[in-house]
Amino acid sequence: MSFSISADFIGQENRQAEAALAEDFHHLGRQLARRGLDIEATTRRAMDYAVAVPTWGVGTGGTRFARFPGPGEPRNIYDKLEDCGVINQLSRATPNVSPHFPWDKVSDYSALRQQAASHALGFDAVNSNTFQDQPGQKHSYKFGSLTHADKAARRQAVEHNLECIEIGQRLGSTALTVWIADGSNFPGQSNFTAAFDRYIESLSEIYAGLPKNWLVFLEHKLYEPAFYATVISDWGSNFMAASELGPKAKCLVDLGHHAPNTNIEQIVARLIRAKKLAGFHFNDSKYGDDDLDSGSVDPFRLFLVFNELVDAEMRHAPDFAPAYMIDQSHNVTDPIESLIGSAIEILRAYVQASLVDRAALRAAQEASDAMAGHRLIKQAYTTDVAPILAEARRRKGGAIDPIAVYRASGYRAEKARERPSSGAVAAGIV
Repeated sequence: MSFSISADFIGQENRQAEAALAEDFHHLGRQLARRGLDIEATTRRAMDYAVAVPTWGVGTGGTRFARFPGPGEPRNIYDKLEDCGVINQLSRATPNVSPHFPWDKVSDYSALRQQAASHALGFDAVNSNTFQDQPGQKHSYKFGSLTHADKAARRQAVEHNLECIEIGQRLGSTALTVWIADGSNFPGQSNFTAAFDRYIESLSEIYAGLPKNWLVFLEHKLYEPAFYATVISDWGSNFMAASELGPKAKCLVDLGHHAPNTNIEQIVARLIRAKKLAGFHFNDSKYGDDDLDSGSVDPFRLFLVFNELVDAEMRHAPDFAPAYMIDQSHNVTDPIESLIGSAIEILRAYVQASLVDRAALRAAQEASDAMAGHRLIKQAYTTDVAPILAEARRRKGGAIDPIAVYRASGYRAEKARERPSSGAVAAGIV
């Protein structure tokens, strides 16, 4: 029988921390009350927030150097769902998973949907993969997929995306995420305009195949593996494509897919204004697309992104309904711990941004009072909202300290026994 973490075990672990949490929560409530903030209302906001986890994220990732598999890695999509279920069980912030095809293909998607439901999970956006060649694939994507000079290769990539939409419908998803690695490594290798035109042509076919209530999320990335020129390299190219395709096409923002020091929060504001913000792939970076744990290197940037999101939410920006997902590569940590930690950090930034005094900030901005505006932002950012996050988890049946409870449960050791290594890569990105 498969090992699982019981609600009784979580409750037992929580009881050891409840008294300290109650004291910290009450103390924070008094602090916030002096600022005119209701801790109960803020806790309810924390309880309502959710971010999806990727099925590929529960496996050990890799780099161009190597991949170091961990014990008890998921062998298939069913193992992945089991691990994703544990993340949500403890954090109570990740009720949906985002699958990737063909990595997660099965013969019976009704059964897969039922299996997800047994772990209290639903399905977020489905992701296509035309950045790798698969066994038995007729046409290679070495020189591109949706923008390949060869029409047959483009047709193959289009049909794969249409298949992903069909699968997504069976799973209850309502969005398709498309990221392509297409581009060039040498000047003269590809015609910039022709490649972009082929992208629009291919996406138009995919767009036409979207069901009535579906969206397509277009993802841009500055570089890799195309180190000279990437077809959809930045938010400008992304916005051009989404605008040309139509209202069902929106721009996905991956926090690691920008040039160093790019003002991502300003890009977010622009896309919100244009009604073209699809949502986010959350991670963190130091040098480029490092796919580090969310909030691990630059938590202030994460907060500033959420400052724009909460601002849009509070002023009821039109057509504002961003989709949130974690997208990371875990090389030296237990992926479950990293995803739990990232979910906490993302929720922390959301709650902190919710503490900004919007009226006072607006007044400072209108008065061109730079220091007052900055201090209001920093006041929210430096507020320790950990008691709110922990109380929100406790009230929803999660763990006060999710990673500590996870470690105490022995889940990883049990899965290492249940899932002997086969030597094959079933999860994570190499």
